[in-house]
Amino acid sequence: MAPEPMPLGGMCDFNILHGYTEAAVRGMRSSFLSEQDYHHLTQCEVLEDVKMNLTETDYGDVVADTSILTPSGLQSAAVNKLVVEFKYLRTQAVEPLATFLDFITYEYMIENVMLLLKGALSGREINDLMEQCHPLGMFNHTVMRSIPTFEANAKGYQDLYQTVLVDTPVGPYFAMFLSESAGRLGGDGVKNIMQEVEIEIIKSSLIK
Repeated sequence: MAPEPMPLGGMCDFNILHGYTEAAVRGMRSSFLSEQDYHHLTQCEVLEDVKMNLTETDYGDVVADTSILTPSGLQSAAVNKLVVEFKYLRTQAVEPLATFLDFITYEYMIENVMLLLKGALSGREINDLMEQCHPLGMFNHTVMRSIPTFEANAKGYQDLYQTVLVDTPVGPYFAMFLSESAGRLGGDGVKNIMQEVEIEIIKSSLIK
């Protein structure tokens, strides 16, 4: 008796969940600057030359909208292009890819929170700090502006965590850090932990 033929591997639904996002990523990858593009950029003497060379790449549209040419302006335009493409992929993704892409943004969220706290301690303007925050790590605008407004003491940090950070995607990481630090430093809850530990150490621990 001849064995029954095996199914063809489900070709009708092969990669049905991630096929479109994979194709989109492949298309975005083809827009990377080539070695020749970078070589041309190294020959540029002024920013106008840089802009002219980039107009022949996938960065052409974003640099065309840059009215005032500065290094920071070109960098911001390139980062915004990345953010737009990343958010597009995130809207098209399904699990588990969607969660993986969310994890990528968490590091930027943590860095933004630490930047705002550190800037607030040094007395810097909130608007200046907001401009330095990475777009992939932005919370709601109201939440972002509220972070530096808390007092730089144990009570202020406690209020910051309990009223703001606890409801953010990175809230569980702050909770884990505070719990571990409380046991190590002998404190209770949030009490004096964020005063006793340097902000850079806190950021490094949270990212890990």
